Amino acid sequence: MNRLHTRRSAIVATLAGLALALSGCGGPQTPSATTGSDTSLSDVKSKGEIVIATEGTYKPFSFHAEGAGELTGFDVEIAKAVADKLGVKPKFEETQFDGIFAGLDAKRFDTIANQISINPERKAKYDLSTPYTVSTGVIVTKEDNSSITSFENLKGKTTAQSLTSNFYKMAVDAGANVQSVEGWAQGVTLVRQGRVDAIVNDKLTYLDYAKTNPDSGLKIAAETTEKSESAFVFRKGSTELTAAVDKALADLRADGTLAKISETYFGADVTK
Repeated sequence: MNRLHTRRSAIVATLAGLALALSGCGGPQTPSATTGSDTSLSDVKSKGEIVIATEGTYKPFSFHAEGAGELTGFDVEIAKAVADKLGVKPKFEETQFDGIFAGLDAKRFDTIANQISINPERKAKYDLSTPYTVSTGVIVTKEDNSSITSFENLKGKTTAQSLTSNFYKMAVDAGANVQSVEGWAQGVTLVRQGRVDAIVNDKLTYLDYAKTNPDSGLKIAAETTEKSESAFVFRKGSTELTAAVDKALADLRADGTLAKISETYFGADVTK
């Protein structure tokens, strides 16, 4: 730390001496160029668009209506609203999730809008906006099931889980007997048929399902206190662009836009 401070002091002294020398010679003084400055917002403003990475195959967040229609979805609509607040056009680049962060690192995009959850590793490597999605883990059962009202009640019960999901571990830790399934669709069918007692999954997944299947006969029996939050992702050092997006999200939350978009896709406000 002292070595760095000494080096900086020497540089400052050298520059100051050079400036005095130029002044003494009557030479013109040229403002020094700012090195390492953050141009993330000005770059977006100057080109008139913000390039947004998203999968395009992740319903209801980012998908093509009817399979081949216009790109739409919860994240897409929020990204469009943010771009409008910034005064630029949104340009979406559809990218497989496996390469989405590499594309951001390579400066192919300005940001990612694809339900990217906030975690310590991502905080360390990237700049993240304030969350625009908040979710929990939930237990879903049949509406007439009164035996499960908490995660403690899963002990000895049978749940349907994908063995590769975080919710599998959650069910096992609660003492459930887990029946392996390929994913939500298969698991929720087993619950409806009464072949398993419950399924543990993300609340957003359930809300999307309930929105399109209002007569499913299912309910949320319990949910976690821990929350999962998703945000826009930027390259490290994109301080001004991140702050501008945060301001846009705050305005969209205040004027009810975020809640309106959320109600459209989930029938509930999942933005706070």
